[in-house]
Amino acid sequence: MTEIKRVITLGFFDGVHIGHGALLERAKLRAKELDAAPSVLSFDVHPDNLVFGGEVPLINSAIGREELIRRCYGIDNVVFMHFSKHVMRMPWQEFIDSITEELNICWIVIGHDFCCGYKGAGTAEKIRAYCLEKGLGCDVIPPVMLDGRVVSSTYIRELILKGEMEEANRYLGHPHTLADTVHSGYHLGTRMGTPTINMRFPEGVLVPRHGVYAAKVFLENGESYIAVTNVGVRPTVSDGDRINVESHLLDYSGNLYGRQARLEFYHFIRDERKFSSNEELFAQIRQDAETARAYFAARKGETA
Repeated sequence: MTEIKRVITLGFFDGVHIGHGALLERAKLRAKELDAAPSVLSFDVHPDNLVFGGEVPLINSAIGREELIRRCYGIDNVVFMHFSKHVMRMPWQEFIDSITEELNICWIVIGHDFCCGYKGAGTAEKIRAYCLEKGLGCDVIPPVMLDGRVVSSTYIRELILKGEMEEANRYLGHPHTLADTVHSGYHLGTRMGTPTINMRFPEGVLVPRHGVYAAKVFLENGESYIAVTNVGVRPTVSDGDRINVESHLLDYSGNLYGRQARLEFYHFIRDERKFSSNEELFAQIRQDAETARAYFAARKGETA
C-alpha cells in the first residue's frame, strides 16, 4: 500500500484568521493538483513561550485551532508537534528534512514571515530555496492585508481584549469562538425561565473584555440559539474572582450540562456591573436579550 503524499502548511495558526486562510486554501489547491492530502503542521504551545521565556495569551487552544481548521477550511489532517528545547535548537534544515520524511511531504506552504530552526535561521526564502534543491515544491504566501493593515494574530488579540468583536471577526473571517463542555453554575437561568450554560476559557487562552455580548450557541446536533453571554466574575451573585462565561440561551428549553457547545461572540453590549438585587439583574438580562435579538434581526443573513 502506497503511503499517502501530503501537501503541508506550517505555522501556529492562532485564531485561524484570514491570513492563515490564504495558506490553507493554497495547500488545498496544491493537494488537488498533486493528488495529495492537504495537511497542517502546528505546535502544541506557542514557540515564543520557550524562545522568549514569556507566555503568549492565545486566541484559541490547540483543540480550538484544529476545530476551526476543519470546520472553516475542510482540512481534516491536522498534526501537532510538541515545541521543545530540542526542536527550538534544531538546525532548520534538519527540521525540514525530519518532517518531510516522517509525513511524506511533497509540497510545503508557508507564510512570508515563517521561520524555524535555531534562532529562527530558517527563513521563508531559505526554506523555499532548500525545497527546490530537494525536489520539493514550496509556496511562500505574501502578507494578507485588510484596511491597509497586515492581518495578524497580535492585532486580533488586541481587538478581543478591548471587546471589539465585530472588528476582530472581520480579521478572523469567522466569529471568535469558545468550545467547551457545559459546566454547572448558579442556576440563575432556571429561576429566570431562561436556560443558562456555563463555560470556561482554557488555561493560556486570553479572556475578552469583561462584559455582556450578543452571541450564538451551537449545539452538537447543529442547532443554534441566540444568547446573551456574560464574561467575567458575576459580581452580583459571587464574591470570588474566577472568570466564568455564562450564556442565557433564548428560545431554548432543556438541560445541557455535560454536553459540548460552541459559543460565538458577535457584539459587545455593555460592561459587567454589580446589581443591587437579583431582580435588578434579571431585568437587565431581559433588556440585554432584546438588544441581542435586535442586533441579529438587523443583520439577518450575515451571521447564518
